[in-house]
Amino acid sequence: METGQKQWYSRWWGILLILFLTLFLIVLVALGFYILDIAGKIKSGEIVNEQILTEIDKYKNTKENPAIIGTNNYWLGSAKPKITIVEFADFNCPNCKNSFPNIREISLKYKNDVKIIFRDFPIYENSINVALAARCAGEQGLFWLMHDKLYAQQGKFELDQLPNFANQIGAEVNKFNECLSSEKYISDIKKDYADGQSLGVTGTPTWFINGYKIAGDIPHDLFIQIVEELIK
Repeated sequence: METGQKQWYSRWWGILLILFLTLFLIVLVALGFYILDIAGKIKSGEIVNEQILTEIDKYKNTKENPAIIGTNNYWLGSAKPKITIVEFADFNCPNCKNSFPNIREISLKYKNDVKIIFRDFPIYENSINVALAARCAGEQGLFWLMHDKLYAQQGKFELDQLPNFANQIGAEVNKFNECLSSEKYISDIKKDYADGQSLGVTGTPTWFINGYKIAGDIPHDLFIQIVEELIK
């Protein structure tokens, strides 16, 4: 090495390189703290996941897709909603049980702005029989009472107790039993399941909010916040 030759970091380009790398590290650290802060706020419920809202907004023109909303399903809320929420669910699904109080709350609190549609996606043992019970109760105008009863009693009953549930919610039991034994609504349940498969549903609950799919149990606070943001 020649005497007096400068090291690379002493040269003008070396100094610029060091300054650039220092600035880059500062920006990277700041960005890391920002991302952690945003993630924390989303987790705590301070802000809604903006990506979810953006994607839902993109899908707003497809919320009336027949494959999503179905043709013979029970619903709550507004006939002309700002938000259409479709749930593919199973009455034996624990996560669906966790979600059903949210649905009932939303259906009451936002009844003028939200329409909630229930669709069957039976994947557990005996779930088709339970889904038939709900529809047979619905034949007498009691679907949602049976809906709530089945979730409240999830895992605590046998199939032969379904007529007792019908009686408890005020159904005419003989008519209910006749409907149940005939499997009158099996084709509707199978149609729901087939539509779900065509839409990529693989588990329950799976939601379509204005046509945008979200799989799994949506936390209460986030669910409410999504609804309130979309109503604005």
